[in-house]
Amino acid sequence: MRNPLVALLAALVAASAVLLGAGSAEAAGYRYWSFWEGNGKTWEYATQGPSLLRPDDGAVQGFRFAVSEDSGDAAQPRRAPDFGAICAGTPAKDGQKRVALVIDPGTAADAPDGEKPPAPRTACARVAPDASSAEALAAVAKPLRYDSSAMLCAISGYPKSGCGEQVSGEDGSAKPTPSATASGTAADEADRDGGGGGPSVGLLVGIGAVLLLGVAAVVQARRRR
Repeated sequence: MRNPLVALLAALVAASAVLLGAGSAEAAGYRYWSFWEGNGKTWEYATQGPSLLRPDDGAVQGFRFAVSEDSGDAAQPRRAPDFGAICAGTPAKDGQKRVALVIDPGTAADAPDGEKPPAPRTACARVAPDASSAEALAAVAKPLRYDSSAMLCAISGYPKSGCGEQVSGEDGSAKPTPSATASGTAADEADRDGGGGGPSVGLLVGIGAVLLLGVAAVVQARRRR
């Protein structure tokens, strides 16, 4: 009786490992411009998109191009959110506000095939008091490129193509993905829809069912002895 039970348990462990492995193999990232707000010392992931957010005078905004699975592991801009340093050469003007911007195109590892990221830079936008973050960015970093759902795709022409495309966790190949709205990113949309890198609910339910069947079989075998 022991040998069949041992074989059954071994099979259950192997099945669980295969199922979990299938979940991890689906892990994927997205290549996109993430949007950040400076709080005076550090960066915080913005909760609104640049076309919706209307920063106050003296605000610092950051944009970082990188590959990430969702907002939780998104790479921050590599320059400090220092309004005083960024806007030191741009004096205040009546009827306008100043918004400091950090634009970080990321590293060569995150760049699309055949493209080289430009160097990170800062700029101080002087715009109307009710201007959005997108308008502040357009004042200092044209040309900008958006997709049909108003997702920011390129800053100062970088990258030349693509917009929030999914990058496979296995071989780095890009796959099309639905674009996000102006208030989020493709990675956030996938995270909310269950398209992140972790095991799905269905996968976990399947593992649980396999384990329950195994336990039931063991109990039944013991009753027959």
